[in-house]
Amino acid sequence: MHLSILITVLALLIAGCTPAAPAVKSPEPVVSGMTAEMMKLIDAAKTEGTLTTIALPHDWCNYGEAIEGFKTKYGLKVNELNPDAGSGDEVEAIKANKDNKGPQAPDVIDVGFGFGPQLVDEKLVQPYKVSTWDTIPADTKNVDGYWYGDYYGVLAFEVNKDAVKNVPQDWADLLKPEYKGQVALSGDPRASAQAQMSVFAAALANGGSLDNVAPGLEFFKQLNAMGNFVPVIAKQATVAKGETPVITRWDYNALADKAALAGNPNIEVVIPKTGVIAGVYIQAISAYAPHPNAAKLWMEYLYSDEGQIIWLKGGCHPIRYNDLVKRNVIPAEVTAKLPAAELYAKAVFPTIEQINNAKKAITDGWDKVVGADVK
Repeated sequence: MHLSILITVLALLIAGCTPAAPAVKSPEPVVSGMTAEMMKLIDAAKTEGTLTTIALPHDWCNYGEAIEGFKTKYGLKVNELNPDAGSGDEVEAIKANKDNKGPQAPDVIDVGFGFGPQLVDEKLVQPYKVSTWDTIPADTKNVDGYWYGDYYGVLAFEVNKDAVKNVPQDWADLLKPEYKGQVALSGDPRASAQAQMSVFAAALANGGSLDNVAPGLEFFKQLNAMGNFVPVIAKQATVAKGETPVITRWDYNALADKAALAGNPNIEVVIPKTGVIAGVYIQAISAYAPHPNAAKLWMEYLYSDEGQIIWLKGGCHPIRYNDLVKRNVIPAEVTAKLPAAELYAKAVFPTIEQINNAKKAITDGWDKVVGADVK
């Protein structure tokens, strides 16, 4: 046998007797842009399988799309409790279900800004800082992550243009005789935060301040005395029928009404020239959440660019709005459907203390000063 062939044969024989090298394990697949910590959270949430929400109407800030998007993206079920509940109801739901891990116990809540201190003082929520924490303005979040602002709106005029010849552009316009029997609030100012903030806004437009809402009460006293004020709790139906063709409302609710009515009748949403007041809502995770990882994943979803833009599509300014604008990530078609950004330049943000002080002054003073029984 030729020497070279012999060497080759011997090499093959030796190789055949040598144990095979262990197979190299393929690396775990990595989702682009996703950290290992996030992937771990997703796995934990999927193990829990469900998220329980409360007080999230699908037409409020486009929550319908947010809920469906979350379910589709992560394959979790969403148990929706009482979509029409108020902030106070949400807090009571946590209290009532401290020892209940069943379907009536909410994992997450979305409540008015003024509820923040109560949530912490009564130990009703647990801390969690989302990955976009640093882009949430400092004055709209609890420093330890127990709650944080999610979106805000400003008080606007929702006007039925088919019933109102001249659309009012500022608070002072509402005092004109042509608006007799046409102006209403979207709630009872003795109980409704939206209505109370309307009085607060009127105060700012009439010589008041964030620490003095008395001019707002005087404004509505005058509006009522002239017969312009309609003492009913206004809503989309009363606007559409012309019963309350001019109402004060959060801009995102007014924009939702405009979209829903689709020109029948024609609705105009006006950001007043003065007295532009912003109202912030906050997110928090129940301290007794049955599905804490699903709750944290929900927060990550809402505070991602994707979630923030979903709120913006619903007419709500997400809390990270300035960051989104700075990075130019808001789709042009979304921006086109919103009132011009410069109209919000004068918006003021009361502190929690100022909101609570105003609430007390308005609740205590409405009957005495204005004397209109809103129902």
